Amino acid sequence: MSTLVQINVLPHQAEDDDYIAEKAFAKARLRADDVREWDIRKRSIDARKSPVKISLQIEFWKQNEVRESLPAFVPQDVHNAPEVAIIGAGPAGLYAALRAVEGGLKPIIFERGKDVRARRRDLAAINKDHIVDEDSNYCFGEGGAGTYSDGKLYTRSKKRGNVLKAIEWFVHFGAVEDILVDAHPHIGTNKLPKIITTMREAIIKAGGEVRFESKLTDLKIIDHQIKEIQINDTDWLPFDNVILATGHSARDIFYLLHKRKVKIEAKSFAIGVRIEHQQELIDHIQYHGDSDNPYLPPASYSLVQQVDGMGVYSFCMCPGGIIAPCATAQEEVVTNGWSPSKRDNPYSNSGIVVSVTPEDLPNYKEEDPFVCLDFQKSVERACWEAAGKTQAVPAQRMRDFVDGRISKNFPKTSYQPGIVSVDLNKVLPPLLAKRLKKAFLTFGRKMKGYLTNDAVLHAPESRTSSPVSIPRDPVTLEHIEIKGLYPCGEGAGYAGGIISAAIDGINCVDRVVEKYDLKN
Repeated sequence: MSTLVQINVLPHQAEDDDYIAEKAFAKARLRADDVREWDIRKRSIDARKSPVKISLQIEFWKQNEVRESLPAFVPQDVHNAPEVAIIGAGPAGLYAALRAVEGGLKPIIFERGKDVRARRRDLAAINKDHIVDEDSNYCFGEGGAGTYSDGKLYTRSKKRGNVLKAIEWFVHFGAVEDILVDAHPHIGTNKLPKIITTMREAIIKAGGEVRFESKLTDLKIIDHQIKEIQINDTDWLPFDNVILATGHSARDIFYLLHKRKVKIEAKSFAIGVRIEHQQELIDHIQYHGDSDNPYLPPASYSLVQQVDGMGVYSFCMCPGGIIAPCATAQEEVVTNGWSPSKRDNPYSNSGIVVSVTPEDLPNYKEEDPFVCLDFQKSVERACWEAAGKTQAVPAQRMRDFVDGRISKNFPKTSYQPGIVSVDLNKVLPPLLAKRLKKAFLTFGRKMKGYLTNDAVLHAPESRTSSPVSIPRDPVTLEHIEIKGLYPCGEGAGYAGGIISAAIDGINCVDRVVEKYDLKN
């Protein structure tokens, strides 16, 4: 049994282990001789007022206490084990496969895109040549959308499963141990590809398979039971258990399910713009002027406001980050953000999005599962057309947007394909534009200096989550009408980030393991 205490220290003191130990021992009323071992359990920044402090949760093991340490990941040899098909190699799919080899199942991953290394050429083609490969881009390919869009591991989904286990697996496969401690853990786009590759190699070594450029194109369902899947319009393969972890942008899967009369539903999602400030400004605001403190990391922020009955909030905030083009088809534009591990770029970006329910849309019909998807597509296409039908995006300075002025020029931005000056009030639907304007005024009052014409809006930020959900049984996690089909992760509407998707992948495979009465 260990002991936990909470202490607050100044940023420079957080680097001094002797000082931390002395203060924590005093707080716990322990002498140094009483303690066998200690460690930092959690670390977070308290910037609510000046001076900024670091909050530390310290865990002690006394002399008579033993610190238990179990292996994070213990695979089995599954070369000849029962097979489970996993559609998609994003966080949900990869973690489903890792859980399968740990639990005694042979996972076979079918990924429509390419491996992490091969994906890089297609990302370069989007950025430099404005060419979108519909199966290999920032959303599709090994590791999914998370691989090349930051690797933030923070989640509020504490009740969905074992968050610590999911993060420990990242450490096991090469991530730094700091992610076990930080309140908002982050790996970085520059480091994720190697970790993802190591996960794949472990799956294959255990007896699983990973098949790239293998796209699910059809399903065979007999008597409400999944029986076969078709890959690349040619090969039919028999599977009784299929984990459907295709991600929030696999629109073709939604259309396929609808065609095969597999029930899907319209789902609330959020859509808006991605705003970019200078990181120096955000540091100055958040750290109360102490922006040059070398012991403080680049600052982040979180904003939320109810505007005319809808929530407007910051999403996927990236300190020291880059705005990236994340379209999955040629005739659309989409933005997202990411940061390298050091978060050392001069820009700060965040999605600022409006929460939209199906009922909010003028053409809402209860029986239409695509009402939110159609709205999402219409905004992405309108922005593509407004910016000249390339991967450049329509943009406007923040104050100009609020005041309804066209921006005559721009500061340099991180968005590589380029930006085009437009009036976003005329490009975005009034449902979004009016609420964003009101929210920016409020955010400017909450964060003095945030509302500035030096900040640039890039549109749209539209892939926050899936606009379609695939209903499943809350106990078996199978589709409510189809046995053996497990809707999983963000694409099915059951996750909202890397960790929650990873946990959902584990949970779905747990149910398959139970079917086979396997002991792990």
